[in-house]
Order: sequence, then C-alpha cells, then structure tokens
Amino acid sequence: MRLQNKTCIVTGAGAGIGFATARAFADEGATVIALDRDQAGLSTLARRQSSLNTQILDVTDVDAVVEFFKVQDKADVLFNCAGMVATGDLLTCTPSDFSQTMTLNVTATFDMCRAALPVMLAGSGGSIINMGSVISSIGAAPDRFAYGASKAAVIGMTKSIALDYASRNIRCNAICPSAVETPSMSQRIEAMDDPVTARAAFESRQPIGRMASPAEIAEMAVYLASDLSGTVTGSVMVMDGGAKL
Repeated sequence: MRLQNKTCIVTGAGAGIGFATARAFADEGATVIALDRDQAGLSTLARRQSSLNTQILDVTDVDAVVEFFKVQDKADVLFNCAGMVATGDLLTCTPSDFSQTMTLNVTATFDMCRAALPVMLAGSGGSIINMGSVISSIGAAPDRFAYGASKAAVIGMTKSIALDYASRNIRCNAICPSAVETPSMSQRIEAMDDPVTARAAFESRQPIGRMASPAEIAEMAVYLASDLSGTVTGSVMVMDGGAKL
C-alpha cells in the first residue's frame, strides 16, 4: 500500500474529486481525515468507507481551520480540494461572485496550507496537493473570469511553497484538470437550457472526446501523496485530455 502510515487530510471530501480521493487514500492504507461543510456528503462517504474519519469544517472560517490543526499531531498529506466555479466574464462577474470565488479557492487554500505547515515541519515533512485547473495561468475559457483568476493564484502559491520549503522535505504540487464528470458538473449541465448539447460541448473540449473521471484525478493525488513522487515538487500536473495542447 502506497500510503501506509500516512495521515492524509482532504477538504471538499463530501462529493466529486474530494470524495473519490478520500476513498483512494484510504484504500492505499492512509489514515484519512475527510473534511467538508456538507454533513450529508460526509455521511455518504462514511457509509461507503467506514475506515474514514469525517469532520465538518468550513475552510473559509480561518478560526475553525486554526483550531482544527491545533489538535492534529500528524499531517503527512494535505489535499486542498474544496472549491467553486463561478460563471461570467469581467462585466457579468459580480463583486460578490469574485469575492466568494477568491475566498474559497484562494484564501481558504492559503489558510489551510499555513495552518498545516507547522504540523508537517514538526514531523518528517509532507506533501501538499492543491486543486488547480487548466483554466488558470495555463489557459482561459469563456465566462470563467473569476475562476481562472483564482486558479492562476493557486498555481502561483503552489510554486512559491514548493521553493521555500523544499529543503525541509515539504513538497507542494497542483493538479490541473479540464472538465471532470463530478456531481456539481452534472448539476450545472442539467440546469442549462439544452443539457444534451451542453454535455457534448464539454466533452468535445478535450481531444480525447470525454471528461475526466474523479477516480482518474484521485489516482494522481495518490501518486503525489506517496513517496514515489519524492522528487516532484512545484509541478503543475495537467490532466486535460489534450485540451490546452
């Protein structure tokens, strides 16, 4: 098992990529602490994977984040998966959309990394995995102004952390997919005027002709969490089916 004896913390674990990754970490022998603000999602996760430790945590509440890490004596892996996708271009993106996107996608990632780092440094090091996107500094997509800006910031933070703490055995990498077949993606598609056409459009953006599955993203997270990726840090792991080639 690739993650035996590791304690892995996963945010946004109540659905989608976080849900799949929490299960994948547990399957690889890790002690997993699955965090989300959605009790229903965490309850479903616990039923599917009884070995998981689930806990309600709103990662946008910095005081709650600090309190959470105060009682953690071990943190080998942190996967910052919680996030949101706001739609709109510069003029249609409201100040509220922009603020909420930055708070969850950027500030919460900063707060989680900053609170986890002392625990990792007190141990033998650790691996931080941030959820990025190819809609970022890598490339753009229509009507994703706030989202693209937030994920570009995540990539910048990832590289900075990686460089500053490499000598202390802290690695930091970002996973950057294109469209992923998550429950939130399905809900967004179903809410559109023509879901069939919308789904076909999302799938056609990837030259491979389909969206990624959460399990595929989870497998990359397992690799980055494991000692097999010991020389990988500051990397942007593009998983976009060729969308940005």
